[in-house]
Amino acid sequence: MKLTSKDLIILHRAADVLENPSFSSKITKTVGSAVEKTIAILPEQVSLSLNDITRTALEKSLEGAIFTLNSRKSSIPYNKTHKFFAGLSGALGGAFGLTAITIELPISTTIMLRSIADIARFYGENLSHGNTKMACLEVFALSDTTRHGSETGYYAIRSILAKGLAEASSQLGTPVLSKESAPIVSKAINQIAARFSIPVSEKIAAQTIPVIGAIGGATINLLFIGYFQDLAHAHFALRRLERNYTPELVKLNYQKYLAQQHEAT
Repeated sequence: MKLTSKDLIILHRAADVLENPSFSSKITKTVGSAVEKTIAILPEQVSLSLNDITRTALEKSLEGAIFTLNSRKSSIPYNKTHKFFAGLSGALGGAFGLTAITIELPISTTIMLRSIADIARFYGENLSHGNTKMACLEVFALSDTTRHGSETGYYAIRSILAKGLAEASSQLGTPVLSKESAPIVSKAINQIAARFSIPVSEKIAAQTIPVIGAIGGATINLLFIGYFQDLAHAHFALRRLERNYTPELVKLNYQKYLAQQHEAT
């Protein structure tokens, strides 16, 4: 079995999104190289607690972002609507700086997760399935795939997370988690939070630059949600190809394309 030329184009576009520009490069184009210096001087307590902050944000967003969406396939994802609300929460973060991060991040993460779930539904995913719910969370771990040492690339990240996500997926069939299932889901969220904290640190750094303020905070959040929306479109486009063909065939063509791109450069 071979992928059609149309599906190969979809696969190539997805690979270009997932394997290339990072969130940091997008911020740098907007606010300049000052963001890199700001990351380096973030208060120590913020850097140390970033994993806790991101984990809490993911846990809170999971409680309501997906369960309140129905599973009926939509004709188009509401990307612009979610961007609007993300911009509002970013304005809050920009206006109040680091003091607002523990409030603003859960809000913006919930908005982003709801948008990611909306995109998943558009690609034919059933939001009542635990596998889909964890696949939505997985998007937060796919950012900056080239910055994790030997753990690079889209399929490498998915492979690393596979076991934990599979175990957690079986626990997410109902909106209410039992005391026994909660630690399993929490463990998977911890894995995702460790990776999500990287673009979050860049977002925080950009919003704390003095000249940014509320307007800049909204702009950064628009970039933030737009970045993860692009990742979600690519991720769920590949998952749909995997359902239509086989995961092995899609991965083979994905890796073949990357090899061709590497040779071309």
